[in-house]
Amino acid sequence: MIIAGSIFVLCALLLIGLSVPLAFGGVLIFLASVTTTDVTGFLPSGHWKMNSVVILAIPLFILAGAVMEKGRIAAPLVALAQLFVGHIRGGLPAAAVVASGVFGAISGSANATLTCIGGIMMPHLRKSNYPEGLSAALIVNASPLGLLIPPSASQILYAWVAQQSVLACFLATVIPGLILIVLLSLTNQVQLRKYRNLNLPPAPERFLPEFKARTRSAMPALVMPLIILGGIYGGVMTPTEAAGFALIYAIPVAIYVYRGLTWRSFLTTMREGGVTVGVVMAMIFMVLIVSRFLIFEDIPGIAQDLVYSVSENPVVILLMVNLVMILIGMLMDDISGLLLATPLLLPIVQGVGMDPVHFSAVLGVNLGMANVTPPTAPLLYLGARVTNTPVSRMLLPTFIFILFAWLPTLLLTTFIPEIALWLPEVLLGR
Repeated sequence: MIIAGSIFVLCALLLIGLSVPLAFGGVLIFLASVTTTDVTGFLPSGHWKMNSVVILAIPLFILAGAVMEKGRIAAPLVALAQLFVGHIRGGLPAAAVVASGVFGAISGSANATLTCIGGIMMPHLRKSNYPEGLSAALIVNASPLGLLIPPSASQILYAWVAQQSVLACFLATVIPGLILIVLLSLTNQVQLRKYRNLNLPPAPERFLPEFKARTRSAMPALVMPLIILGGIYGGVMTPTEAAGFALIYAIPVAIYVYRGLTWRSFLTTMREGGVTVGVVMAMIFMVLIVSRFLIFEDIPGIAQDLVYSVSENPVVILLMVNLVMILIGMLMDDISGLLLATPLLLPIVQGVGMDPVHFSAVLGVNLGMANVTPPTAPLLYLGARVTNTPVSRMLLPTFIFILFAWLPTLLLTTFIPEIALWLPEVLLGR
């Protein structure tokens, strides 16, 4: 009864337009009124849990993503990709998917990836006469790659909540992310078959000089992910230190190399990023308190008993868990959905033998797919504004991408553990 009431209150508050932190605050008020537990006693635990060096990586990645988005750091990467595939049918959309994965690996943010790559790629796709709705839908569906290709802010949060190795969770999402990149590109290529009037640029006549020039221009942007990922996987930097380095590196590159920012606009960007950081941290605090209350009331145990009363078949249980995660992701953003789903569903999947690191990859794919799944689909509506494309034109291609790219990636990641666990086992000896 408490679970149903909490979900109803949360959904009602979100549907009337209340922000996520305030919606979870409303859930806390509801819980305080219907139970004898002193909810205020959980406030110090939320503050104590947030007093962590690991959680510091989240605001640093948000600020770094804001600087990279405004500083045109992705533009030379796109120009370099265009040189190789711009003249090939379907090559430019595939470059947009890969660029989303690369930029997402640097920023760790789906919103920043969509805003930056969408703003850069959509004019080029229109110029080449690619269908507007399909192109916009592809960019939207590729933007959650920032949740999968490490270093991902969401995976840092998951590792922090589930008490797992951050590096292991990073590695668990690499292969699912690569699978998704391939499937999105192939699905888009199939949908392009009926479009015959593409206006593709000719292949460059002098490839080598152009390649040298564009590589020279893209080098500062190319070095950034190499240093960050190499530092993390080489054991030189922690994820928090890598996030700090990303921010420090991005500032002079954005201002002095690519000149997308001035010092005045940089201060404005930091102010806007600070607002985002404040909202995210307030949201994390509120969701942590709700999660703590759910654990105190043994709601995960009740949910586990409820699931097992339906079926004890591991396949059925995992399908039910995936459905719940999709519904959670459709109602809220990836961070709040992750913080709510992890304590609630992790005991259930562990009960059927799923490794917590494996679950990190399943959760990442689920929440990424949920954020592009109508009717809520926050990334779909943001993509409509960024690409200046009506949502109605993106709906059918989005459903096709979900059916033939997202769902296969989710099922493969869920039911073939080696997809998520192979890299952690090889590189970390888990």
